[in-house]
This record gives sequence, structure tokens and C-alpha cells, in this order.
Amino acid sequence: MIDIRKFTQKHGRLLSGLGLAIIVALIFWTVNNPAIVGASATKRQLPVYCVQRDDKVVALSFDAAWGNEDTQQLIDILNKYKINTTFFVVGDWVDKYPESVKALADAGNEVMNHSLNHAHFSRLSEDEIVADVTACNEKIAAVTGVTPTLFRCPYGEYDDHVIQAVSSMGMTAVQWNIDSLDWKGLSASDIQKRVLKNIEPGSIILFHNAAENTPEALPGIIESLIADGYKIVPISQILLAGDYVIDNSGRQCPK
Repeated sequence: MIDIRKFTQKHGRLLSGLGLAIIVALIFWTVNNPAIVGASATKRQLPVYCVQRDDKVVALSFDAAWGNEDTQQLIDILNKYKINTTFFVVGDWVDKYPESVKALADAGNEVMNHSLNHAHFSRLSEDEIVADVTACNEKIAAVTGVTPTLFRCPYGEYDDHVIQAVSSMGMTAVQWNIDSLDWKGLSASDIQKRVLKNIEPGSIILFHNAAENTPEALPGIIESLIADGYKIVPISQILLAGDYVIDNSGRQCPK
């Protein structure tokens, strides 16, 4: 028979190490268990990543924070296909390029809020967030005559207090479920493949107005979507009206 006292004295360090390993493994399993993560995420404040839609409708969106090399070219492409999209613009960008902001709006595109100067919002208080978003709204409204109702977080960063602050203003925070990664300098062909392989009804796609190969990629994406029976609309037209919930993936769903 094993002497437990002697065995423990001899192998105590090993047992201690194994116990620690088991505890770490249990913690890792708990943190990464989908059911547990999902249950926790349902309590979070989330932006809209995509929308549950039965019809084949999608939204293209463009973030404009720095350059302005391709804005008019993008407008011309959208006009060619008679579609409109949503541009999220930074307040400082509005100051630099008011003529482009007006051209976007005059062409029928939505001009929405992407913050005043692309700050890290998680570092700001709720009052600072409201002041920042309000200032950008005022700049956009001064040029377009329309006050934005949608907001996209700079860097795509957010936490509960960021979304709560935006919601308190009666605005909807919007993310994306397809990132074209055009900002990484992908080729036009790779941008197209990345977008089209992930498309589904209710998708919101992220592009940038000054990305190198987006103007070349855009016509092929639009033509493929149209050929597949998709309708392309601004984000405000893809969002659900009335009561809805946002699930733990960020999908906006009817109640």
C-alpha cells in the first residue's frame, strides 16, 4: 500500500505543478468556451456589424480620415452604376475637404460621423465622446445640411461606455462584418476575392476612400454583386426599423 504522507513529501512539487497546470487549463477553457463567451457577450453594448435580412441587400461603406486622392473617382464609379453608399468622415477631414464632402452628399451618398479627429475613444470619458461626436456632426451638417445619425468608431475600437455614449445621442454605432483590407495595399483582385467570398444578405463592407487599389477593385465588386441579384444601398437603408436586438456576433435581428 502506498504511504500517502511519504508520497506527498517526495512528489509534492510535481503535484503542485500539475495542480497549477490543471487550474490554468480550466481557466483557458472557461474563457474560450463559446457558450460562456456568448452568454457574456449578450450583456455587452455592441455596434451593428451586419443585419439579418431575407432579401439580398448589402451596404458598402468608406472611411475617410486622411487622404483625398480617390474621392471623386469613387463618386464617379458609384454614379456610373447608379448606387449610393455611406461615407464615414472625420471632422478634420471635413475642414480640409469641404468640397468633397458636399460632392458626396450631392451625389446622394450618406455622409456620416467618424469622430472629430480619429481619437482612441476608449480613453475618453462619456462626456468627452459626446462632445467629440457633436462637434463632428456640426461640421458635417454645416456642409451637407444633414445631421448624421450613424457613427463609426475610430480604429474600430469600442467598449461598453463608448457605445452607450453614442446611443445616448440617439445615434447608431455601425461596424462591419467584411473588411476589404484595402488599407493594407492588397491588389484589386485580392480585394474583390476577399469581399465576394464573404458576402451574404445584410453584409456591411468596409473600404477606405484613399486606399491604393480600391477604385480599381470597386467596379468588379459592384458588377458581381448586381449579377448575383444583390441590391446595394446606404447603411441607413439596410438597418432594421422598429424593435430589434443585436446578438453576440453584432448582427442586428428583429425581435
